[in-house]
Amino acid sequence: MVSVENTRLRGGGTYLKNKIWNLAKETLQEWTGEELTACSLYGIRVYSEGSVLATHVDRMPLVSSAILNVAQDVDEPWPIEVYAHDGKAYNVTMEPGDMVLYESHSVLHGRPFPLKGRFYANVFIHFEPVGHSLRHKHSFENPDVEKQYREALAKGQGGHENHDGLPSYIVEGSEEATRYKRSHRKSWKPSRTTSATTGSTDAHTAAQTGDVQYLEQIAKREKDQLTKQDSNGWAPIHEGARAGHTEVLKVLVKHGVNMNERTNKGKGGSPLYYATSLHGKRHASVQYLQSIGAEYIEPEL
Repeated sequence: MVSVENTRLRGGGTYLKNKIWNLAKETLQEWTGEELTACSLYGIRVYSEGSVLATHVDRMPLVSSAILNVAQDVDEPWPIEVYAHDGKAYNVTMEPGDMVLYESHSVLHGRPFPLKGRFYANVFIHFEPVGHSLRHKHSFENPDVEKQYREALAKGQGGHENHDGLPSYIVEGSEEATRYKRSHRKSWKPSRTTSATTGSTDAHTAAQTGDVQYLEQIAKREKDQLTKQDSNGWAPIHEGARAGHTEVLKVLVKHGVNMNERTNKGKGGSPLYYATSLHGKRHASVQYLQSIGAEYIEPEL
């Protein structure tokens, strides 16, 4: 992986990531006829010789997506195989600069044939139609879709999860739901505020998305969430620093969160380290942390 967000690489950083997102958004909105909300962008992912990509569908809410081929050095084309809505398999080849649009959650796709060549490098760009999950899961009278979407996202839901503890790909009330509960009697439990798999909380998600209002609500009703660490030792303040949300950092510090808290059980980096590494020394979040005396602590090797 060669991250476009890596500020140590020339041109890398949040600006580049947002630039790619915005340019792809125009094309995807024209293709889908929908107003879109950015969900995920990652890469540049570099595949090496012999690589295969198992056929799969992407998790929700990655609905409307694009693959951008950045560079390749191959002996023969390395197609992506897509099973379209007509049930037929199609092989799509790409050249550097090509962008393939696809419905990543609803069509099977993969690269089942081993890569013959040195490398193949892609960026993956994902969106969800605004309010898509909410419209499919909830009924509102004169809803403010944008507001509902933000609130759901801040709760770690995005408006698309099954709220009865089932995986997102299983519909509540279906035969498969009954079968899942029966075969997972010991492990299946209804959804809770804290994720059982990652240990992340509503506060983690609010910090990630920059939802200061929701973070303040959490501080009033369940303040210990503000310092709770997930399974990787990340607290909300690290998520806020990684995302570059200055106002989030201010709220957390105001409520007594340690500005020098380290990830990975005290062996990882400090908030200032992550903010600087991802956004550069001139970013507002970095300048704020420096102004209150935060320490730049790198992870232990």
